[in-house]
Amino acid sequence: MWSTADAVRNARAAGVVVPALNVPYLPMIEPLIQAVVDCDAFALIETARLEWLKFESQGPAAVMNEFSRWARPAHVRLHLDHVPAIDEDGLDVDYLPIFREAIALGYGSVMIDGSRLDLEGNIAVTRQVVDMAHRANIPCEAELGAVLGHESGPLPPYEELFASGRGFTDVEEANRFVRETGCDWLSVAVGNIHGAISGAAKDKAKIETRLNLQRLDELRQATGIPLVLHGGSGVKREYLLEAIPRGIAKVNVASEIRRVYEGTLKASGKGVVAQGAVYERTCWLLRDYFDVAGKRPLIARASPKEGEP
Repeated sequence: MWSTADAVRNARAAGVVVPALNVPYLPMIEPLIQAVVDCDAFALIETARLEWLKFESQGPAAVMNEFSRWARPAHVRLHLDHVPAIDEDGLDVDYLPIFREAIALGYGSVMIDGSRLDLEGNIAVTRQVVDMAHRANIPCEAELGAVLGHESGPLPPYEELFASGRGFTDVEEANRFVRETGCDWLSVAVGNIHGAISGAAKDKAKIETRLNLQRLDELRQATGIPLVLHGGSGVKREYLLEAIPRGIAKVNVASEIRRVYEGTLKASGKGVVAQGAVYERTCWLLRDYFDVAGKRPLIARASPKEGEP
């Protein structure tokens, strides 16, 4: 059977992306998977530590249990997203046991986020988790730069952030980081931001963002590995499409589908109605935003580079 690593490599080679769909609420898993299947697409279903602590997805085991009820391996795989070394509240995280649990449960790929550490610290913790993942023959994603948005308090004006390049991934650092960690995919900051997860802002639509395409092209050349765009909700579609030939092979989406679920559930009081809204919005994303409907055969096959994680 082809692997998650194969899928992301194939997406990069074919000039398409793998959407990665976050699940802050367990009932979202079924409609997300059904939408991917009905659109004949391939996507990752993913869960991040903050979604267990600040929302209701409970943890890696609960997500795996619900995912396994509906899993269609030819269309979806499960990814452990954003386990930080230091979390959005500035607290140290005992991250290694989380990765051991997820790997034992059968997650197909994992992500360590050491981006709140200095470069040396990020390299060190990423190398630890890369080694652990590779022993299990699965790929490891890492992050370099600051994809802002999850921290408490308001962000500076977006145009100010973009113009200053605050938090953007440094090209020379990225080259060194990939060489010294051996990570398989790299999440980069080039103008993308995460959706808010606390306060009144979490219920509001994300601001529309754009990407520094020149920086992205430089990062593609410097790293030579698939790049990942976090904070995919709200990125102008023309920038997303331009990002794909510049190395973006995986795009995370959280706010776009979370707000649909929460808003519909609040308005209707019915879980099945909220699930239906998630299904419809996910079909729109796959078909009209990512343009991956019907393109599963480009991704879901063994890569020529057999044996690599």
